[in-house]
Amino acid sequence: MYAADFSFDLAAKSLILKGKWIAISCPVHSAVTKKGERKFVFFYMCKSIVIHSNPNWLTMFEFIRTHQRLMQIFLMLLIVPSFALVGIGGYKSFGDDATTIAKVGDQKITQQQWEAAQRQQIERYRQMLGAQFDQKMFDTPEAKQAILDNLIAEAAVMAEVKRGHLSVSDAALQKVILETPGLTLPDGKFDVERYKSLLAAQGMTPDMYDARLRVDLAAQQISGAIQGSAFAPDAVAKRLSDINDQEREVQELLLPATGFLAQVKVSDEMVKAFYDKNSKFFEIPEQVKIEYVLFDSAAVADQVSVSDAEVAAYYEQNPKRFSSEESRRASHILIALKKDASAAEKAAAKAKADTVLAEVRKAPGEFAKIAKAQSQDPASAELGGDLDVITKGALPKPLEDAAMKLKQGEISDLVSTEFGYHIVTVTALKPAHLRALDEVKGEISADLKKQKSAKKYSELAEQFTNTVYEQSDSLKPVVDKLKLKVETVANLSRTPSPALAKAPFNNAKFLKAVFSDEVLKNKRNTEAVEVAPNTLIAGRVVEFKPASKRPLAEVDALIRQRVTQEEASKLAKAAGESKLAALKAADSTSGFGANTTVSRGKGEGLNRLALAQVMKADVSKLPAYVGVDVPGMGYSIYRIGKVQQSATPDAARRQSEKDQIANALAQQEMYDYVEVLKSKAKVTIVKPLAAVNTDAERK
Repeated sequence: MYAADFSFDLAAKSLILKGKWIAISCPVHSAVTKKGERKFVFFYMCKSIVIHSNPNWLTMFEFIRTHQRLMQIFLMLLIVPSFALVGIGGYKSFGDDATTIAKVGDQKITQQQWEAAQRQQIERYRQMLGAQFDQKMFDTPEAKQAILDNLIAEAAVMAEVKRGHLSVSDAALQKVILETPGLTLPDGKFDVERYKSLLAAQGMTPDMYDARLRVDLAAQQISGAIQGSAFAPDAVAKRLSDINDQEREVQELLLPATGFLAQVKVSDEMVKAFYDKNSKFFEIPEQVKIEYVLFDSAAVADQVSVSDAEVAAYYEQNPKRFSSEESRRASHILIALKKDASAAEKAAAKAKADTVLAEVRKAPGEFAKIAKAQSQDPASAELGGDLDVITKGALPKPLEDAAMKLKQGEISDLVSTEFGYHIVTVTALKPAHLRALDEVKGEISADLKKQKSAKKYSELAEQFTNTVYEQSDSLKPVVDKLKLKVETVANLSRTPSPALAKAPFNNAKFLKAVFSDEVLKNKRNTEAVEVAPNTLIAGRVVEFKPASKRPLAEVDALIRQRVTQEEASKLAKAAGESKLAALKAADSTSGFGANTTVSRGKGEGLNRLALAQVMKADVSKLPAYVGVDVPGMGYSIYRIGKVQQSATPDAARRQSEKDQIANALAQQEMYDYVEVLKSKAKVTIVKPLAAVNTDAERK
């Protein structure tokens, strides 16, 4: 079966199978028909999915296969009601006097509910998308309506739960709660206190949560039953995967547009026509020349100073900052002794320790070697007895005290601890050190100046803001008062320029202020705009250039080049289509390149447009020909000489594709079922969303 033989279009809910008998069983009905073109009908609860010919399936199927995460998110938002928006139990948590937006049977959906759902959805996407989050995506009428549709769907499902008297047992409820991630203590017991504190943080008690969860689980019984009945027929899944694995042997004949450039003659009329038709390409946006003043920490740095007395005082008051504590690295040898050792065992251990101590003192430089051979501390013996740098409290106190008294290289007497007898030496010793004032004077001065500058900035920022606002006909007053410098920049437009990313004036908020009527028409200063932490900017317009259009004479050469390329492409296409018609009438390999085997997953040098056309071509009769107009390049003809299945199909991918088909059908069945419930529940829109003022709009 080839690409032209069937398709499955999710939007049109359709599947096409030509010339084949295939029986497909569905949970509710099944059907096989034969009338001209073989067709199948999937019956979904309340409506049938009629199968017809649509080649868009392969493109959709490939998109689902390569964008699984995106499709999961899309289907979740489009099809499955999101009970996490506010929780079904939350319906009863709003005041009875709230403005009603919609009614589902006798259940009201209030404006407060809708706003809560919107806030939670925005926050969920903010966390999911991070820096790519754009709240504007939620400001469209479609996005707002989708939230209301979800609330309506939830209410419709809950009405069905109530009608069906669905319930959840105490045991099932308890099992879900006990299996909640993050609520298990190290010993495996349920962390009751953490459970209660988490609920309290959300303004809920365990009883309230139990009731809400019980309702949600009851709703899941419905969705689980509906979606669990969907399946992907083996025959359909296999045929789809076979098409995905199909390989085609092709040859290419390219008619490049560059080969037709000499035949193109561009007239003045053609240039003028292109100029008039594509005027937006030649528009110059409105621009301004401005003067501005920048107020930041650097602007006040020259206005503060630090005296030697201040530096000395800071040095005296913060000795720890400029001193380093003594550092000791020690090693030991342990002759271990059990806590309940007998007197004889203690005597034997001490005798052995004395012997090792004598050996170490005889050859102190061999301490590490002796430790490896004699120490009974498995953790340090392999390291030559190394205990690393000693920190307070890290060692048994007798051992720590002994190590702190030794000089570098000195060997201790035997040290007794609960673990046995130790022999200690200090392998490295760095004494405490206080850096001299002259050594740190520059560092202290810079820090103090930075602190003073920050304080001074805070004091003067208000003056800057007030001055540019109150004396808004000039920047001179603020320049004189705060000893600032006026800068000038030209050719600024309303939108920030990527080439000036770090420039303080290339800020969207500041540019919006510059192009406001108050600044443009009334010749006023902008307000003080914070464009970065501790950075304020204010400006005024010196010159304004309204939007204009580049004159024809200025762009004549560019247009001629563009028109020449377009006309050459047209000639290449015409020649290609003529050649294609001739080849279809009489097969020939003259002018074609070498054979190349391609598949949907392996393009072998073909651009995406060409590969898509090659794989969609009707190959019921070989050789088959396909013509592809590639913008900017020319016209290509592809000769398909052979069609075969891949010799090494990927079993794991095929199973994944089957699962995707089943998931798509499950989501669609759930969507259709919810639509039936909404109709059954008699939904009434009391107030259109266009008439509702949201939180942000009221502010």
